Amino acid sequence: MELPIKLKALYRHWALHVRKENRGAFALEGSVRSILEEIKWFVVERIAVWKRKERGDGPPYTTDPILGRYRFCNIFREFDRQTIEFHTMLHPLRIDFPLWLLNMFYCRMVARPETVQKAGFLSFDKEHNRGVYEKLIRMPRPRFGTPYVFPISAIQHGPTPTRELFMTKWLPKVIPAIAEEIRTWERASVYEGVQKILPLFGCNLPFLWTETLIDVAYQFPERIDLFGRFPAGPGALPTLQRIDPDRDPSMLTVELCSIGIDTGLTFEHKPLRLSAENWEGIGCEYRKYVNLRAGKGRKRIYSSA
Repeated sequence: MELPIKLKALYRHWALHVRKENRGAFALEGSVRSILEEIKWFVVERIAVWKRKERGDGPPYTTDPILGRYRFCNIFREFDRQTIEFHTMLHPLRIDFPLWLLNMFYCRMVARPETVQKAGFLSFDKEHNRGVYEKLIRMPRPRFGTPYVFPISAIQHGPTPTRELFMTKWLPKVIPAIAEEIRTWERASVYEGVQKILPLFGCNLPFLWTETLIDVAYQFPERIDLFGRFPAGPGALPTLQRIDPDRDPSMLTVELCSIGIDTGLTFEHKPLRLSAENWEGIGCEYRKYVNLRAGKGRKRIYSSA
């Protein structure tokens, strides 16, 4: 299936997902082979569910009782509804990278598109941001979404100790220097990028910067390489450790890119390949699948609404 035109137009990185870049072959030996065979099935079936929805088939979208009943993120994060909404909203700002970066991080902190739409975008003007702050604090709860990890303790002892103050005062202060730093990169890995940004940012929020740098890669692929070394979050670690407990998880995702999985998706009629970023996400979603199959884990029921 060729990628839909709307997704081709929304993101700028697809051409890099069809290049063949072998950065170290992964040995399929012993028990690793059986684990990876099941993961391959999971990847292919999850993409098939997305394709059936995209075509307007079903429901049901799958005969698998776990995939059919519970919520899972897409194999390609670019297909997730919230990611599409944020990138659509910020599309007009792509010509101004610092402003786009400021608002992308803001969107990921808020994690709720309707809140951003009501409060408005941030700018580098203090008076404008004061207005955004007033709108945010007057909004009824819930103002913020829950998909992304935000440890409030990371900002409580700083000069902007609430989420609203942090977004409207701290972000506009520090983002310009971070934008200038990113502009010097030539296909840096997300892992390397996070390490460079945190000292400039002045606050330990590596997960949110990982998420935002993925977004940078979608729109400015000349700066970030999603096939390079990638931070492995706690959700992905159980899966990656099952595959190989002795490998550095952030490098294992890179090596897994060499495994040929037919996604059934193409860009300009060339097969779409899985990146290190994709493999980290697969680790998270496969862990959820295994837990739910065993009757454990958070049971988030799927709804088409």
